[in-house]
Amino acid sequence: MTTIGIELDGTAKETTARELQATLAELVDLSLQGKQAHWHVTGGRFLPLHEQLDTLVDDAGGWSDDVAERLVTLGVPADGRAATVAATTPLEEFPQGFVDQDKVVALVVDRLGLVASDVRRRAELLGGPDLASQDLLIEILRGVEKHLWMFQAQR
Repeated sequence: MTTIGIELDGTAKETTARELQATLAELVDLSLQGKQAHWHVTGGRFLPLHEQLDTLVDDAGGWSDDVAERLVTLGVPADGRAATVAATTPLEEFPQGFVDQDKVVALVVDRLGLVASDVRRRAELLGGPDLASQDLLIEILRGVEKHLWMFQAQR
């Protein structure tokens, strides 16, 4: 049988896996909500917001893949299934149907702010147990905060 995973002590591995799994769920949900907003944004700024949301979706999808691959590198299965994401994400559900551009911006800012706060807290926590995972979260945090700034500038 092939062994998958690098060596981390039990507590470090458990802590890292828990924090990475929570991040994975948030990023998958952020990506899905960004796509929902992308399809349904309305108003005079439709096109630039439509395109900006696609960039956010692409980035969140890439980050979620990086987090899932880090989990597997640690020898922990990543769980990005819809039911798991729905049950564990702290993000509120995105409204159904068409949403005015100003409301979309406000909703995206709220979600990005929550994800940034959670990822920052997790990165700080992983500074002891797993520096490589901390580094990954810091990289994601930089990207999330950049998106946050760009959406906040439209308020």
